[in-house]
Amino acid sequence: MSRIQKLAQHLNDTGYDVFLAQTPISMGYLSGFFEDGHERFLTLAIHKSGKSRLICPALSQIQAKRIGIEDIRAWRDGESPIDHFLEMAEDWNLRSGVIAVDDHMPAKMVIEMQTALPAALFKPGGTVIAELMSKKDDSEIAFMKRAGQIADETYEFVKGQLKEGITELEVRELMEFEMKNWGGIPQFCSVCFGEGSAESHHINNKTRLKPNTLVLIDFGCTYEGYCSDVTRTFVFGKATDEQKNLYDIVYRAHEAARKVGKIGALPKDLDHAARKVIEDAGYGPFFTHRTGHGIGMQVHEEPNITSDNDKPLEQGNCFSIEPGVYLEGNCGIRLENLYYSTEDGVVSFNQAISPTILEV
Repeated sequence: MSRIQKLAQHLNDTGYDVFLAQTPISMGYLSGFFEDGHERFLTLAIHKSGKSRLICPALSQIQAKRIGIEDIRAWRDGESPIDHFLEMAEDWNLRSGVIAVDDHMPAKMVIEMQTALPAALFKPGGTVIAELMSKKDDSEIAFMKRAGQIADETYEFVKGQLKEGITELEVRELMEFEMKNWGGIPQFCSVCFGEGSAESHHINNKTRLKPNTLVLIDFGCTYEGYCSDVTRTFVFGKATDEQKNLYDIVYRAHEAARKVGKIGALPKDLDHAARKVIEDAGYGPFFTHRTGHGIGMQVHEEPNITSDNDKPLEQGNCFSIEPGVYLEGNCGIRLENLYYSTEDGVVSFNQAISPTILEV
């Protein structure tokens, strides 16, 4: 069964008439059409019957034909794409239908469609497609394994290239070059020296590396459209006793969550296992984010490893485990690997994390 057919079945099961995919990821996942409409009206509509239709700018029409989309309604600059949308509404009886829209669809598009179909009910559609995307098949798992290997290879190489005086930005450039060298497409790379490591979403700058400095690197790439996401923390030089202790706490938190994870486990139990270790050590207020997030073609997707997620892990679920402790003005420790669930536990896409803080 194709992904579009599976989505159509899910629409029937959940009471939606149509799903409007709009982002390159959602359209690409369903059809192989990884196109960005930017400011132009663009949507791949999937009807509960299994029919699909693409409304796209004329400049995207050739690509859509090439990848095999059959029902294409193209519009030129100066024309109204809403005319095509209204035609589809008539063809599919959507005048008072229940319409699920991509979570990241531009508000301008949604408002235009709501104005055109005032009797229709427009609802957030993220959960509709997330249900499909969260269950990876063997080919998707294989792509994610390779993306994880690229991350591991990149980290091992760049770690050995560090030298006094190098900047965060220069390390990021090295990381991105190596990810490309191993066949990945870099997606993000946050390099944090010293106090910057306490900023969980640190923006790289020209801070230079000094001896005996803690380094946190959070980075990832895609391989055949599937993501890696890894965080490593180590010391350039000698670690302090405080850094060793914090690292041990975060490592034990990571392991506690890892040991809980398997098919049937509740994400909230993984979150609780990690959080309890950090809270028992007295650092609970300094663990400021979820324990993990789902990952696949998107860096962040379902299932989220949060304190309120009680939907059991299923076959094919892929997610991060990444507890952290962040002390403002001092340092931060985060340790992140990606995993997928099996009946016997989780399997890592990455090399095992060092149980003690590395000094390089």
